[in-house]
Amino acid sequence: MNAPLLWYFADPMCSWCWGFSPVIETLRDAYRDRLKIALVLGGLRHETAPMTATGREEILHHWQQVNARTNQPFRFERALPQGFVYDTEPACRAVVAIGGLDPALIFPLFKAIQHAFYAEGRDVTQSGVLADLAAELGVDRDAFLQAFDSDAARAKTQAHFKQARQAGVRGFPALILQRDAQLHPICHGCQPLETVRAALDAGLST
Repeated sequence: MNAPLLWYFADPMCSWCWGFSPVIETLRDAYRDRLKIALVLGGLRHETAPMTATGREEILHHWQQVNARTNQPFRFERALPQGFVYDTEPACRAVVAIGGLDPALIFPLFKAIQHAFYAEGRDVTQSGVLADLAAELGVDRDAFLQAFDSDAARAKTQAHFKQARQAGVRGFPALILQRDAQLHPICHGCQPLETVRAALDAGLST
């Protein structure tokens, strides 16, 4: 029997995934000897036009809900400035790209993008900002940009999005436990640590 695999479906520009960040970090630490956790980038939004004022208000309302429920930090002042295009593909592709350079940095960059976007108000749709975040993790900036701009990274990012759709994931975050060919849904949406751990322990014991 292969070691259990916990699939984590998420998007670095998904506010509920930011709210869930402390939970997934705790799980990665607490279960590191019992299972592997693999990140699947979800592809939350693929907008091509700048955000409208109404759209901005709706999203900030969601952010306020996440902040109230999880206490994760948000920078609301001047967030989502006029002209901002909410396309999560570049941020997802950045995580894919760094995985090709150093798989150990997949989760650290994912978290760094989340923090930069939500807590610092940085525009993580821009390649320069993403390259700065990769460099802060010790990755050569030019090597990252070359990987980020490659056709291989674009194709692999789309494969992540397809995997999420094929798994039936329609919202993020989501956790699915795989034990050989058996799939066990663990949670959909931002759930408390105690709830997730109970479901995960149950899945591991069956």
